[in-house]
Amino acid sequence: MSDAPIIAKKEPVPIDVVEGKTYFWCACGRSAKQPFCDGSHKDTDFEPLKYTAESNKKVFFCCCKHSQKAPLCDGSHSKI
Repeated sequence: MSDAPIIAKKEPVPIDVVEGKTYFWCACGRSAKQPFCDGSHKDTDFEPLKYTAESNKKVFFCCCKHSQKAPLCDGSHSKI
């Protein structure tokens, strides 16, 4: 199995998060529920990344799976 994630999209997904709610970001790129985990990482070396919202706001979740600030977008998609 490849150790590189699949690029789900080359743009972030804006999500209105809820303060205190926990989200599980897909790190492998295989999930059909991007940007969130649906368990598709099974039998890979990937694990979802837990994100707990600090406040009610819009955040941009990475979908290229190359962000250095995962699970949030850092603009890495513009370089791949």
